[in-house]
Amino acid sequence: MTSRAVTRCPNSLVFHVPKQFLTRPAWASPKVARTEVLGGLVVALALIPEAISFSIIAGVDPSVGLFASFTMAVVIAIVGGRPAMISAATGAIALVVAPLAREHGMGVLVATVILGGVFQVALGALGVAKLMRFVPRSVMVGFVNSLAIMIFMAQVPELIGVPWMVYPLFAAGLIILVLFPKLTKVVPAPLVSIVALTAVTVAAGIAVPTVGDKGALPSSLPIPGIPDVPLTLDTLTLIAPYALAFALVGLMESLMTAKLVDDITDTRSNKTRESIGQGIANIVTGFFGGMGGCAMIGQTMINVRTAGSRTRLSTFLAGAFLMVLCIAFGPLVSQIPMAALVAVMVLVSVGTFDWHSIAPKTLQRMPAGEIIVMVVTVACVVATDNLAIGVVVGSITAMVIFARRVAHLVEVTSVTDPDGTQIVHHVTGELFFASSNDLVHRFDYGAEPGHVVIDLTDAHIWDASTVAALDDITTRYEARGKRVEIVGLNEASAAMHGRLTGALSGSH
Repeated sequence: MTSRAVTRCPNSLVFHVPKQFLTRPAWASPKVARTEVLGGLVVALALIPEAISFSIIAGVDPSVGLFASFTMAVVIAIVGGRPAMISAATGAIALVVAPLAREHGMGVLVATVILGGVFQVALGALGVAKLMRFVPRSVMVGFVNSLAIMIFMAQVPELIGVPWMVYPLFAAGLIILVLFPKLTKVVPAPLVSIVALTAVTVAAGIAVPTVGDKGALPSSLPIPGIPDVPLTLDTLTLIAPYALAFALVGLMESLMTAKLVDDITDTRSNKTRESIGQGIANIVTGFFGGMGGCAMIGQTMINVRTAGSRTRLSTFLAGAFLMVLCIAFGPLVSQIPMAALVAVMVLVSVGTFDWHSIAPKTLQRMPAGEIIVMVVTVACVVATDNLAIGVVVGSITAMVIFARRVAHLVEVTSVTDPDGTQIVHHVTGELFFASSNDLVHRFDYGAEPGHVVIDLTDAHIWDASTVAALDDITTRYEARGKRVEIVGLNEASAAMHGRLTGALSGSH
């Protein structure tokens, strides 16, 4: 029962106030609040060029990506299930919606974002988050390593074909990021690096690529509106496939990132609430003319690992500061050198990579199948630039390897009675499609006695393929005039066998 505080009024009425409303939130502590505010500010600075870049990928105006980052962060801070995780416009979502924006315009794109959000709410309510338990650890390690590689690769173009002064600025940024935390952690090193390098370039008049070169920053807040599309079946047919892909990719990246933050912070998050929250945030984003989004891995790592943020306040402020910086300090923000932000992201990628996973001692002890799954996950992500594809392919690979491994664990031990009239086959192991298909060929149908007993006391039937295999075995023996008896079925196996035997083949 919920604890309640009792407040008495002069007229003797009694009011019961739930205890949770009297508990001060964690971010109300001055020390925690300072960390959250500074973390939100650093993330906001890093979001601006990223959002603009993703807008370009999607083929829309830079303000569309910035508005999406603003609304996604603010809304998910309230309705999401993983505190301190950053959601905003992302490259994966940009790739999904790019064809619509290019061929059909903003109205169709916005309608797709809204429908994608509706799909996410529905999938979240149906329990899609529970599927995360089927993602193996090797896939998770591959996911972490591939996202670190992707974060690094995204910075490489900013270091090619640029003025030579970019390189000393980049090096200076890395030095500040590495050494400043050794002096103090009161102020995040990324913030110090960004401010210091911006001050140097502006004061010295150094001509290097800046945030302003990525695109114009918005000068006002987004205004809500309804998508300008005909409400017809043709429109729904057009946008539904894209909306479903949008929903699945967004949920996959968000849930995987939430799990990663859980591990880093040693806390648990509500994945179902996060799934529904992502949908709500995208619906709101769509009505405000944004391109939609999901969890941002790089910015989340800045917020959680680099800045040390742990509450919803940092996520909310990341979105709020983003708009403040664009609208009130646009000219100043435009002068931030890209070299400063690239240095931050490179260090984030190095810190995100699981170096222990590729250490020689680890690889020597790791089963070959686990290494293959990790490599396949990384290879697919790097080849497709899509984390969701890598996770799906990696998980399927893990399942295939597991199925092959388990299939070989089925053993058949045969004992013939002294009088030669009966043989008992003791079957041990898990019987499913991979192992039961091989089971059919483990018996010598012609040479065995007239009475055959198949003892499944130490086995378990998992699927219809196994029942069909047992029917096939029985049929082969009976065709040779022999009687087959299946014994030792546990309750679940007996129920499945009794329900399906004789119904899976036209010969029964």
